[in-house]
Amino acid sequence: MLSPIELLRRAGILLLLWLAGVYMRAPILIAAPLGERIQNDLAFGQTALGALTTLPVFMLGLGALPAAWLIGRYGARNTLIAALLLTATASMLRALAPDIAVLLGLTAAMGLGIAAMQPALPALVGRWCPSFIALGAAIYINGMMLGEFVGAGLTLPILLPAVDGDWRAALFWFSLPAIVLCPLVLAPRLYGRRSTRRIRGLPSYKDALLWRFGLLLGATAATFFGLNAYMGALLEHKGQGDHLATMLFVFNLAQLLTSLALVPAVRPVLRIPRLLAMTCSAHIAGLLALLLADGLVVLYPAAALLSLTAALQLIVLTALPPLLRDADAAGALAAGMLAVGYVLGFVAPIAAGAAADAWASPYAVVVVFLVFNTAVLPLAWTTRTRTDAARSPEA
Repeated sequence: MLSPIELLRRAGILLLLWLAGVYMRAPILIAAPLGERIQNDLAFGQTALGALTTLPVFMLGLGALPAAWLIGRYGARNTLIAALLLTATASMLRALAPDIAVLLGLTAAMGLGIAAMQPALPALVGRWCPSFIALGAAIYINGMMLGEFVGAGLTLPILLPAVDGDWRAALFWFSLPAIVLCPLVLAPRLYGRRSTRRIRGLPSYKDALLWRFGLLLGATAATFFGLNAYMGALLEHKGQGDHLATMLFVFNLAQLLTSLALVPAVRPVLRIPRLLAMTCSAHIAGLLALLLADGLVVLYPAAALLSLTAALQLIVLTALPPLLRDADAAGALAAGMLAVGYVLGFVAPIAAGAAADAWASPYAVVVVFLVFNTAVLPLAWTTRTRTDAARSPEA
């Protein structure tokens, strides 16, 4: 039986993890609903508009390996503080951008900050909450999902009216609270000891789990971020363009609700046989529905299914490194997995957009994501998620 003080300590740690998770996604997804206003103000084309959402995803992959080195050199907590400061500052400065070049440069810097946060949190989970690792992982991933929902789903109905429709004010005030988190990260006690190896934190690309998890993460990241970026064009082609705001709301709400449901149930869920094969198959089914259907009675459930299973797949893949490896190795595995996954999460939507331009149809976007998810389905089928075995290189 835990004492009231211990319960409060754990609650404080989980709250910090949750808030950090919010800022791993919210600054990225806020660009989707603000994009049209920013485009009208700064006068740029469709390619740059898509880059506002997809460029940070590329930076998540590009920055994962430097983040692994920083974690090994300076520790996960110091890396997280620096990353939060960079993310918040760059996101706030976007409000002052005079043109698209500066805006994209600051967006890239923000993406690098988020890239460093992503492997730092799995490493910190093992040091902050060694006796409730699965819960800690589920909590910060729930924060990520909330960030996606708030950024993409609540900006138009709530945030913009609160700032009189000014996209610059929305970016500034939305980013400011992340700075407040930085000193609070110093409060929790660190359990265990960091490795004394000369080189720490760098992933090994001979690690089969790194490629397995990275490819599966790439499929779900490409599908989720790509559909957020191209949902407007897809709905417009189907004659449902007026439903974009509602569709984005539903699409991102489903992720949030999934992550909430998994907070108390992540351990039992990880024991489901062929779990990732199920989520990957659901991706394929949802994409087929988006491709073939025109009516909202099918489009809304298809979007919800895709979002729900993307959340489940992301949560499973992100929770596994700290459960399968010790703190140092978990950070390295997470960094390598994120590097592979988010580079693919950027490249695939860009390829999908190029295919849509070449075929003069947004349906090409869905076809590209269908091919990607179908290609990784055999890999998903053979990936184990059970964590009742001892930590090992191939669990």
